[in-house]
Amino acid sequence: MPAQRTTGDPHEVIVAAWRAESARLVGALTRMTRDVELAEDLAQDALVAALEQWPAAGVPDNPGAWLMTTAKRRGVDHFRRAEVLRRKAAELERTDGRDEQQMPDLDAQIDHIEDDALRLIFLSCHPSLTAESRAALTLRLVGGLTTAEIARGFMVAESTMGQRISRAKKTLAASRAQFELPTGAERTRRLDDVMAVIYLIFNEGYAASSGTDWMRPDLANEAMRLARMLAALAPDEPEVLGLQALVEIQGSRMPARIDDEGAAVLLEAQDRSRWDRLLIRRGVGALRQAELLAGQGKPVGSYFLQASIAAQHARAARSEDTDWRRIAALYDVLATAAPGPVVEVNRAVAHGRAFGPDAGLAVLDAVPADALGESPLVPSVRGDLLERAGRHTEARAAFTEAAGRTRNESERAILRRRAGLT
Repeated sequence: MPAQRTTGDPHEVIVAAWRAESARLVGALTRMTRDVELAEDLAQDALVAALEQWPAAGVPDNPGAWLMTTAKRRGVDHFRRAEVLRRKAAELERTDGRDEQQMPDLDAQIDHIEDDALRLIFLSCHPSLTAESRAALTLRLVGGLTTAEIARGFMVAESTMGQRISRAKKTLAASRAQFELPTGAERTRRLDDVMAVIYLIFNEGYAASSGTDWMRPDLANEAMRLARMLAALAPDEPEVLGLQALVEIQGSRMPARIDDEGAAVLLEAQDRSRWDRLLIRRGVGALRQAELLAGQGKPVGSYFLQASIAAQHARAARSEDTDWRRIAALYDVLATAAPGPVVEVNRAVAHGRAFGPDAGLAVLDAVPADALGESPLVPSVRGDLLERAGRHTEARAAFTEAAGRTRNESERAILRRRAGLT
């Protein structure tokens, strides 16, 4: 396979190629071997080979084909060494191309390669796993992140994350999880799980739940990539397109969510010229596709509605141009379609902006006091609405309560400032 010299950092080129190809690579190898742990080991071997060879020999014309060929050859070697699996070695050898000049066409020899990536996403989100394990395994197998990168994103020790991923693989093996796409109602249920994991990853990146950083952009960016991948693999699902639209439109704000000194900036105070216009165009485009599918009778749900709300903010050139009445109406629909305390709290914000703080407080007062446990969300929103109503003493008390609840230092700094404590 011909190689080309690259003027960039070879390590960065390899990382980019791995991120782009790892899901298809591990997915195809899992289909061939029926062993997700072995598939990942073979893929990692191919990555090590690339790290050793590409800096000196140059980057191949088709990095994905090179990685696939290398991984398959290591698979052949593995099965040859295991006499009881001689039949699988023969299957792999039959698909192993002999002429390196033909390697760029290797993708054509692998049936349903995009389905393999989709299968891998569904496998990573198997119902036998916890939500945390699904997120970790998705980032590992589908996102191609290292254990250290995932551990940093979720603020845990690398050894802890390694154990979590290892346990997840063992659970899949013990449950005899099938590497097949589910169908019918099971597919819908599992697709909901997949989308939930991607959105969980995005939210942890967009608004970190703990630690010193306001955001963890690597996690948010990876979630956006996973959402785009899922939308490409399931382009006729309006909720999948809604998820892509939601994370990209919200993700577009990240450059404006911190100021030049690194302090957090809330939505209304953000410099909207810093919003990423490419992400907005992508997100709005995905939302339009979802709207077309909805017009054909395909059902939509919470991601579509949340994306429609996010699009209202994206379309407003200034904060004061925001159509809060439209947002409040969309939240009313969302509260019917996907009721829950978080939706109600956000609906209170929208009604407070659209119809005055007393209207927002009326919605918030209907949320049970313990609905979100020790989350700072309810008291922080209450403080904002009270402040807008001119009830400053009560607002300071609410902000102080919220500051005591949050585990994120950047959020605590904002809340303490609004409480007049700094």
